[in-house]
Amino acid sequence: MATIDQIIDDFAYLDDWEDRYRYVIELGKALPDLPDALKTAENKVQGCASQVWVVSEAEAGADPVLHLRGDSDAHIVRGLVAIVLAAYDGRHASEIAALDASELFSKIGLIEHLSAQRANGLRSMINRIREDARRRA
Repeated sequence: MATIDQIIDDFAYLDDWEDRYRYVIELGKALPDLPDALKTAENKVQGCASQVWVVSEAEAGADPVLHLRGDSDAHIVRGLVAIVLAAYDGRHASEIAALDASELFSKIGLIEHLSAQRANGLRSMINRIREDARRRA
């Protein structure tokens, strides 16, 4: 899976938005499938037009490192899940709670190229991950 720094660099290299959308879809294709057993109502992200699931597992400790997995039934959204996971996965809960990945999406110019529904779903996904991190920090 690509790191968030690699994704930022790749976006900078791609000038055409059609190419950037293809790249987002490719990121989604590279995302490991989430087992059906984890595609539960509890793991489903509310506020997304597509179906999106995010699972977080925490290591033991006062400020645990969170390991995230996710999936979606839509190609572009699955790519957005991959980018969000690249931004947050493997970080301490306190780091995740403090990091607003919406700023990252603005930095790479993606937010303004998403439909209102997708942008809202993206924010719901980010809020869900950050809230989970706050509970564990």
